[in-house]
Amino acid sequence: MIFCPLYSGSSGNSIFVGTDKTKILIDAGLSGKHIENALKSIGQEPSELDAIFVTHEHIDHVKGVGVLSRRHNVPIYANTDTWEAMSKSLGKIKENNIKLIQEDYVDIKDMEIFNFPISHDAADPKGYVVSHGNKKACVATDLGHFSKEVKDAIKECQVILMESNHDVEMLKFGPYPYTLKRRILSSIGHLSNDDCGKAIVDIMKDRKKMIFLGHLSKTNNCPELAYQTVLNILNDNNIKLGKDIDIDVAKRNEPSLCINF
Repeated sequence: MIFCPLYSGSSGNSIFVGTDKTKILIDAGLSGKHIENALKSIGQEPSELDAIFVTHEHIDHVKGVGVLSRRHNVPIYANTDTWEAMSKSLGKIKENNIKLIQEDYVDIKDMEIFNFPISHDAADPKGYVVSHGNKKACVATDLGHFSKEVKDAIKECQVILMESNHDVEMLKFGPYPYTLKRRILSSIGHLSNDDCGKAIVDIMKDRKKMIFLGHLSKTNNCPELAYQTVLNILNDNNIKLGKDIDIDVAKRNEPSLCINF
């Protein structure tokens, strides 16, 4: 299975997950052209996409969804509340490409895609675990807090995109208005660097994990700070970089490292 964050950050998010037979996106929050170029840069063809799964309706997750569906005849998967909330942002979608998720699992060829609830200020936001045989990868961003449901869903995954959105002090003393700061810090906002590190400690088991730190704020964070904050927490808990875990920061404006596992 291949896992590659194409874009990750407050300005747009899209993640590619693929096998030899099946290729999907989780979110498409930049223009269709940006995502097409990103896919081609990692050796993937947009015309071969089998599905786009949407986590929630915010524009940094759905901006390119409708365009990609129309250009390449790609089915779009989301739950009913998310469909209703994002429909105006997508434009006209073919009836047969509207796929309402009504169960916990969706099977597409040789993939199984499991959705789990996340805490965010959206209609019915979800994270996703993608399974292929005994391999599991997941996207867990836009988390107001690290709930038991999230932990149980992702703890067996080998590759994880985990939210490390902001540094709390940068946010508190930064330029955002008070109402926005309060929203980000709330239980339906975003996970901080410190909370991300603690969450990673909470899911570590015997199996080595590859963690991408994702959805970083452009204003209230920076890659070096997110990485070092999480690393310090792991070191404090005797989790060894390179032995127990590998960490990378998902890039904002271009594809990150592609993991083939």
